Amino acid sequence: MTVADVLLLALGAVAVGSGAAVVTSNHLVRSGLYLVISLGAVAGLYLVLGAELVAWVQILVYVGAVVVLLLFAVMLTRAPIGPSRDLDRPAWPALIVGGGVGLGLAALLADAFRWTLYDRPPPGTAERMGTQIFGQWVLPFEVLSILLLAALVGAIVLSRPDIGAREGEEA
Repeated sequence: MTVADVLLLALGAVAVGSGAAVVTSNHLVRSGLYLVISLGAVAGLYLVLGAELVAWVQILVYVGAVVVLLLFAVMLTRAPIGPSRDLDRPAWPALIVGGGVGLGLAALLADAFRWTLYDRPPPGTAERMGTQIFGQWVLPFEVLSILLLAALVGAIVLSRPDIGAREGEEA
């Protein structure tokens, strides 16, 4: 076993463990912080595999933007920060369904590829990826940025009851 194998196993265990903590935690803010740990571990996996650009994009986009937006929206909408009874449900039905779906997908994947080795395409470079992102994929990125901006404005409007109220009225 090499050092890379040990790192992959350790980071994979951290990612799976914190991912399980995301869905089992009763605290919404703690779930968001566990999500940061899980996404950071996935970025570490990308680094071990030699995909530095993908790892840094993972850190910047998911950890830096999406999780911060999630926590910001939680704070702005005044969602409950402590334990919530809405999030406290029996876990056994979810475990049974999730385990069944996971086993079904694993069987489907094993049956589809039949453990055959396929030739991999040549590795990409940052220059080719940048050309694709800013050439062919620029419109989806712009649409996503507008969607995130609309979600942020919506969270601000929902958190401020005085916006939209007429003079003399209380919200």
